[in-house]
Amino acid sequence: MPRMREKDDAATGAGRRVTMATVGRMAGVSQVTVSRALSDPSKVSPETLRRIREAIEVTGFVPNAIAGALASSRSKLVTALVPSLTNIVYSSFVTTFSDRMRARGYQILLSETGFDPAEEEALISTHLSRRPDAMLLTGIHHSAMARRLLLGAGIPVVEVWDLSDSPIDLCVGFNHAEAGRAVADFAREFGHDTAATVTASDERAHRRQRTFSERFAARGGRRVEDVDVGGPASIGAGRRALAALLDRPSPSCSVVFCSSDLLAHGVMIEARSRGMDIPGDLALIGFGDQDFAQDLDPALTSVRVDRTRLGKDAAGALLARLEHAGAAGPVIDLGFEIVHRAST
Repeated sequence: MPRMREKDDAATGAGRRVTMATVGRMAGVSQVTVSRALSDPSKVSPETLRRIREAIEVTGFVPNAIAGALASSRSKLVTALVPSLTNIVYSSFVTTFSDRMRARGYQILLSETGFDPAEEEALISTHLSRRPDAMLLTGIHHSAMARRLLLGAGIPVVEVWDLSDSPIDLCVGFNHAEAGRAVADFAREFGHDTAATVTASDERAHRRQRTFSERFAARGGRRVEDVDVGGPASIGAGRRALAALLDRPSPSCSVVFCSSDLLAHGVMIEARSRGMDIPGDLALIGFGDQDFAQDLDPALTSVRVDRTRLGKDAAGALLARLEHAGAAGPVIDLGFEIVHRAST
């Protein structure tokens, strides 16, 4: 191979991009033959394929997937946008989504929006420039421009973790407003008459908080206070939220509903640090039923959504579109359940 290296150096020169034509010159074949070998190796002879592969190995040539997509109308790329890459609520369904898509030959390009509609719009534009075959979005609320971009792209789109009667294309999730009402009913049925909420700065969390508070009051309970932590959910934010509730001259509450299990964990730590008993002095309800919820002391009551099924159903809906197999329907409602544990 030293002679091939010398030829490569002479042909490409330092700092020049290696192209398919370069590989062809080194292997002694045309660019068309190199393209054919990459797309369908069975169409070239074993000896030609060997020379092409040696040239690729020496040069470090990487085939241009975008160029291939322009020719075939398929990139085999699916993009996904989620609010947070570190939040297990989102990463868990993305994992099962990715597993199923990769099993069918698709690769996943994943980006984090940070709950910012403007950032989501910019990322949608960026992702569409990569010519994906389909896209997954978290939530149903997008900017007007984002919706226009997606509708104009003409690719399958699945919106997850929420429900809409008029999705862009496909929708897999659950009703956040109904979840808030169900938690209020649960709290009142267990005899709690005063409630507070601790909520991350997320539109879906705010929806659950509003319907919880409205339903709790409608059933004769008294809402003490709603605390927005002013950012994403974290244990520290939960601790600070309960401290703020307890340090204000407002009536004490018998139950706190948190928009995530992380916030509930923080509330629990702060309550215990102040000598409070859970659920004796304060009952606590989380959301998301993360893996740690059942292992806390006391175990945390939480709202469970089947995230594994969400990822699989989202992938299945897109694959049905991509493979022209039809779909069960544009909207898949996963539902939810309240898992009653010792914190209530």
